[in-house]
Amino acid sequence: MIPRPDLLSYALTALIGGIGATVAFALAVPAPFLCGPALAVTFAGLLGLRLSIPTLLRNAAFVIVGISMGTSVTPDVIAAAQTWPLSFLAVLATVVVLLYAAYWILRGFGYDRTTAMLGASPGHLSYIISLTAETRSDLATVSVIQSVRVLALTLAVPLIVEYLDLIGLEPAILPAPMHPAILAATVAASLAVGWIFLRWRFPAALLLGGVAVSITTHITGMTSGGVPSWLSQPTYIVLGSLIGTRFSRASLRDMRKAFVAGGVVTIAVMLLASVIAVLVSKLTGVPMNAVMIAFSPGGLETMAAMAVMMHADTAYVGSHHVLRLLFLSVLMPLVMGRDARRKQD
Repeated sequence: MIPRPDLLSYALTALIGGIGATVAFALAVPAPFLCGPALAVTFAGLLGLRLSIPTLLRNAAFVIVGISMGTSVTPDVIAAAQTWPLSFLAVLATVVVLLYAAYWILRGFGYDRTTAMLGASPGHLSYIISLTAETRSDLATVSVIQSVRVLALTLAVPLIVEYLDLIGLEPAILPAPMHPAILAATVAASLAVGWIFLRWRFPAALLLGGVAVSITTHITGMTSGGVPSWLSQPTYIVLGSLIGTRFSRASLRDMRKAFVAGGVVTIAVMLLASVIAVLVSKLTGVPMNAVMIAFSPGGLETMAAMAVMMHADTAYVGSHHVLRLLFLSVLMPLVMGRDARRKQD
């Protein structure tokens, strides 16, 4: 039985996230069902409210986002992927550039080498937090800096894409939603594949399970259609609310330095990533909206949902973010050296 305080926090989070989405939609905010809840739940958390998302609901949202990404993959997309190798190399170089740029900024704020390196990681938040817990670094500081990055990019990327008029055109004919029975079967298969990926310790395993099943069934013609809006929109609200819950009961006064440092780092890496995205788009011919989202060091699930909402190439965006996370999984222990294996006393 779920403890009453958790039930209350779930209900409160749902209410605040729903209000945030409604207000953002009414104000025509870009990606309203993601940005609105993220902002509303963040403010509520900073006011001291205890907010949280049930693990099962969070996992379900990851699966649905993965399925949504896979529905847009067509044979034409597969053919276009032949032009991506240069882009893949660029995203690996970008990870290194962003990591060390953020590292030196955090060192300038006075943080020790280990805390600065972990706080500087351009992504893979859950992995970085677990790695931080195994070192002598400041876990609270790293958590705040990384959470600020995820929140700021969630809010900034759609604004940049819309301000620069980079939003892809709506399809002339929207794909019909999947039949409920087909959708249920796809979700069940995605959960099974996601569970296997979890056992193999893949990053964002449940999301990748949804992607794998959806791409396979759509490419082969076994299924057709997209995720219905009655399911996709609540999914984005859950993801936005999840981002906001990272600041639940956080103290602005106690963590002021970490908040400022996280903000400065986010601005710096976003500017660098944007410059690189412009160059990659010009060299490869990939539309700027897809490159901008693909090179933004935000959360995989969040950026994947962003690609769907901003009508960007989801296969391009998803593949680059998965590569970024896999690269970080190998890179961070290497750059941390002995610090990555030093247990806390």
